[in-house]
Order: sequence, then structure tokens, then C-alpha cells
Amino acid sequence: MSKANTKQVLQDFGSLADVRIGLSAEVRTHSVQALNRLLAHTMAIRDAYKKAHWQVSGATFHQLHLLFDQHYNEQVTIMDAIAERVQTLGGVTFALAQDVMEESTISRSAPRGRETAAAQLSGLLDAHETILIEARPLARAAADNGDDGTNDLIVSQVVRSNELHSWFIGEHLAAQTQAAK
Repeated sequence: MSKANTKQVLQDFGSLADVRIGLSAEVRTHSVQALNRLLAHTMAIRDAYKKAHWQVSGATFHQLHLLFDQHYNEQVTIMDAIAERVQTLGGVTFALAQDVMEESTISRSAPRGRETAAAQLSGLLDAHETILIEARPLARAAADNGDDGTNDLIVSQVVRSNELHSWFIGEHLAAQTQAAK
């Protein structure tokens, strides 16, 4: 990084600003790390939804095109809520594609080409499951640490939305599988 860029950084990534919200720096650090992990996953699934939206084809094109776009927009809303919570806790959010690549375990190995609807749905279902498996213990840890705001965000927005999206995607995948028989 050039000296000019270094001087313009207001807060280093990984540091905490002094905010007065009744939580210790230790609790806030743990929550920021957990939320940034979920943010990276959410950014990854958001991108997977947009790819699916742009490249969907076949007999269920219209249904899936609309569903993928709706879920994309809902993931953007979740991203914004997570990022705002990180900032509220005094942290710095992930914001770049490089951050997502380094932090998220959601597969980003989809081909550049157009996949079948079943392959798209299967990949999205896997991504939702990754988020859900990681989100639940993070919500419990936040509650155990007294960070009710982070717990509420993870449960009410991350878990509930991803469960609903997973259900919708799973139902479409089952229909795709049934139609192929």
C-alpha cells in the first residue's frame, strides 16, 4: 500500500472503534469476527444468486429467474444489516471480493458457463446449508456473551431468511428431479 493510501485509512481492519453500547471490547471483537464471516458467506451467496438469475434457462426459466432475483435482493438486505451491525460494534466490515474469497467456505467453483437449473439449485442449497450450519452456533455464542443485538440479527435475519430460501430452493430442486424421471 502506498504511503498516500495508508494516511487515508481511518480505522484498520481488525481494530475496534471506541463505541459506548454496553458491551466489552472482547465481546464486540468476537461478534465482529463472527459477523464478518457471515457477511462473507452472504456476499458469496448473493453473487451465486445473480449468476443463476442471469444464466437460468429451461422450462422453469420464468419462475426461477424471478425467484433468484428475489433471493438476491433479500441477501443484499441481509448483507446491509450485518455490515451495519459490525459498524455499530465498532468494527470494520469485509467489503471486497478478495475478502469473500479468503473468508467464505461457500463454493465459488461454479463454471463460467450456463449450468442446468438442477445444478444451480443444488449449489444454492449447499450454500444456504453452509450459512445455517455456521450461523446457529454464532447466534448462541452472541447470546451467551450478552450481545443480544447480534444474536437477534443472526436469528431473525440470517437464520430465518436462509431457512426460508433453502426451503424454496429445495422444493424447486425436488420438482426438477421429479420432472427428470
